[in-house]
Amino acid sequence: MFRRNLLILLIAFSVQILLITCTNTKKYVKDEKNIKKFEVKDPHSYSNPDKISVKHIELDLEIFWDTKILGGTATLFFDRRDAGKHPDTLILDTRDLQIQKITSLKGNERKWWFEKTDSIFGTALCIELAKTDSIVTITYKTKSAAALQWLTPAQTHDKTDPFLYSQSQAILARTWIPCQDAPAVKFTYNARVKTLPGYLALMSATNPQTTNDSGIYHFVMEQPISSYLLALSSGKIEFKSLGYNCGIYAEPGMLANAAWEFADMQKMVDAAGKLYGTYMWKRYDLLVLPPSFPFGGMENPRLTFATPTVITGDRSQVSLVAHELAHSWSGNLVTNSTWNDFWLNEGFTTYFEQRIMEQLYGKEYEQMRKVLSWGDLLKTINELKADNLMQDSKLQLDLTGRDPDDGLSDIAYEKGRFFLCHLESVVGRENWDAFLKKYFSSHAFSYMDTKGFAEYLNEELLNKNKDWQKKANINGWIYEEGLPQDAIKPVSAELNKVDATLKLYSKGIIKPESFDTSGFTSFHWQYLIREFSKTATLAQVTSFDKVFHFSNRGNSEICCDWFALSIKVGYLQNRPQISNFLCSVGRRKFLMPIYEALSQKPADLNWAKSVFEKAKSGYHSVSEHSVKELLY
Repeated sequence: MFRRNLLILLIAFSVQILLITCTNTKKYVKDEKNIKKFEVKDPHSYSNPDKISVKHIELDLEIFWDTKILGGTATLFFDRRDAGKHPDTLILDTRDLQIQKITSLKGNERKWWFEKTDSIFGTALCIELAKTDSIVTITYKTKSAAALQWLTPAQTHDKTDPFLYSQSQAILARTWIPCQDAPAVKFTYNARVKTLPGYLALMSATNPQTTNDSGIYHFVMEQPISSYLLALSSGKIEFKSLGYNCGIYAEPGMLANAAWEFADMQKMVDAAGKLYGTYMWKRYDLLVLPPSFPFGGMENPRLTFATPTVITGDRSQVSLVAHELAHSWSGNLVTNSTWNDFWLNEGFTTYFEQRIMEQLYGKEYEQMRKVLSWGDLLKTINELKADNLMQDSKLQLDLTGRDPDDGLSDIAYEKGRFFLCHLESVVGRENWDAFLKKYFSSHAFSYMDTKGFAEYLNEELLNKNKDWQKKANINGWIYEEGLPQDAIKPVSAELNKVDATLKLYSKGIIKPESFDTSGFTSFHWQYLIREFSKTATLAQVTSFDKVFHFSNRGNSEICCDWFALSIKVGYLQNRPQISNFLCSVGRRKFLMPIYEALSQKPADLNWAKSVFEKAKSGYHSVSEHSVKELLY
């Protein structure tokens, strides 16, 4: 039935294809004269959107749980950009896909072949087109898709059923869907997904809120998105509403805790819209994944994927929601042109997150977070310097020939954020907010590169005032290594109290059990551990753990910092807790500092390898690759 309906749909779209230019769906009659030139050359994609650009995808997929593969069809609707020339080869990105056949709208098979294979970038799929083709259907199966994490029941929270989720960023969409896997290429999509009856299937699109008896679900994403925002998940999942356009999905045993933790989500959605314009994606829902998820969150449109490490019981990590929500403007709405411009996604989002949190929880709350982030940024810069990789401390990156995941560091997030804070201080908050609001609205559902942003910033804002232009220091922040001299270190009155306490401790005036920790948040504790670690001895670490029980905290941020310090000074009593942490958490942010600390001494390294061998089956391929590269 679906294939018959699909054929009807394909015929209807043979003259018209979906092109979304705003929040409303508009059918666009193809006119070769009006097809804009595609000017982006992406160093991480084999595809040819400059000649033929995919505008819409229809997916018909089945989840084969026993063999851990996806199989079905991807029907691609595309424009030819060379008016009158009719380019005859469509080039797509793939990696480890089994292509079974490729057909035209009328079912005629099309010649295809693979070329240009690379272990990181995959293989170029070339499809020979007839002059009249504007649609092709690819029948395929996945093999060892790096984007897909298949979890056994034991690897989930509830331990009852298997679980599947995808992680397409940066260039892993090509491992489960043949596509033009470049962020500047945007398309709409519809999907039909078949899973086991009783399981829910979810995508970065319109989503069901209850299971059905058939296990078949239909999805629509009517706004154009980039391939890295394609997302899929399935398993025993339930939903709870948290407001008029937002809610939580999670395993049944996690749902109540997750809903409590993110109770302020509707407030965040409303606050973000007031800052920088209407939320353009209708719903904002969040799926709490099992522990193996390698990142804090993934900003899939309409359905953020989130790590369970933010479920702390004290709502101290809800900034993750603010961050992923902010991506609905910076990233999903206005997207980095290539991964060399990654800071345009993450720097803007981190700044936007800061503004949301400040509005909801106050300036001092956010100042504490900024001080901690400043410390993270300085640590990253020092590590890059030690590794002779200071070129990666620039905001404008050159990742040609490298995995774009190499650009996933605090530079894009924090140096980008502090650059925008600097610009705000130069022009004033009112002027800055007006500029950002116009930036998002005027570039909605499009892409931006670093050079283009600098030009837009000058034209729309800085050129209005010579003093602004002089103080902005665009070149110093974007194109030079490290931090410029005009970077201002943030300060926090609350964290200054922690400094005063540690100073008294260092002079022997007070002991740990006498510390005044009333009113301490997780940020106070993190800061205390980080400052204490600069001079801590084994005896002092032993004393602190006895008094403050850091090794048994439920907050992963605190545990990560404490475990790294413990390893550094040779504190062995908490090795069981460290092992348990590494075997139960898959978030790369927490894994890497601990494994890094363990890699410094031969005995610790051997122990780390033994733990990794037990833990790696629960890691996503992204985390597993990073840890393996470090240890071996």
